[in-house]
Amino acid sequence: MSRKTAQKRTKATKKASVPESHLALVRRARRINRELAEVYPYAHPELDFRDPFELLVATVLSAQTTDLRVNQTTPALFAQYPTPEDMAAAVPEELEQIIRPTGFFRAKARSLIGLSTALRDRFDGEVPGRLEDLVTLPGVGRKTANVVLGNAFGVPGITVDTHFGRLVRRWKWTDEEDPEKVEAVVAGLFPKSEWTMLSHRVIFHGRRICHARKPACGACPIAPLCPAYGEGETDPEKAKKLLKYEMGGYPGQRLAPPPDFPGRPAAPLGTGDADTAEEAV
Repeated sequence: MSRKTAQKRTKATKKASVPESHLALVRRARRINRELAEVYPYAHPELDFRDPFELLVATVLSAQTTDLRVNQTTPALFAQYPTPEDMAAAVPEELEQIIRPTGFFRAKARSLIGLSTALRDRFDGEVPGRLEDLVTLPGVGRKTANVVLGNAFGVPGITVDTHFGRLVRRWKWTDEEDPEKVEAVVAGLFPKSEWTMLSHRVIFHGRRICHARKPACGACPIAPLCPAYGEGETDPEKAKKLLKYEMGGYPGQRLAPPPDFPGRPAAPLGTGDADTAEEAV
């Protein structure tokens, strides 16, 4: 272990052993957010989409699979069903075949047809821009609604997926397990204007460095601020080998990433390296 890494671990251990006031927690949480903003200035939603309907559908499909797998599936899906009216009229078996690679395809097909029918019949074929309306759609909960609001409508929201929940508990921002309670606690630590980008940064960090089973602690830029430092690999060279996506020199999850994304686009479904960037949920 390098001297610098050992010093980071000592600092983190000392901080973890002293009770933290709410004010100190707010300051530490906001500093983590600032540090992550420097590491991931290009953080973005990792689902390919061109409009609110495509984002809504892609987010529903992303349950229990990777964004990469969704992105590899949606081009054919939207070519066949470009509007809510088209998807509402879909033959279930034909829709299921297209979305089969995302898993749980029968239940997801029911949700997609149901939400498309609701959009057609209750919202004039348009995705609503209010959380209270979005959560009435089949297959749409708060997490999906916040993704759509934050990234398609510019309405601040916190997206509590598995990565987000895992990291905020590691960082001792909260010990809550229920996503809605996690959302409420974390929302209280940050100004509303930061909610959407905070979600992207935390999720990016969870996918690239702070993994569930073996976090790359020795390569983590926020190690001095992390009470859980040392749970993963602390040797810098070994930790570097655990980095994923662009941090590890691999393709990202999007087939069509933003122009400022520093990594390589993912490969389409069926190509030789299509699974290179795949990460287990």
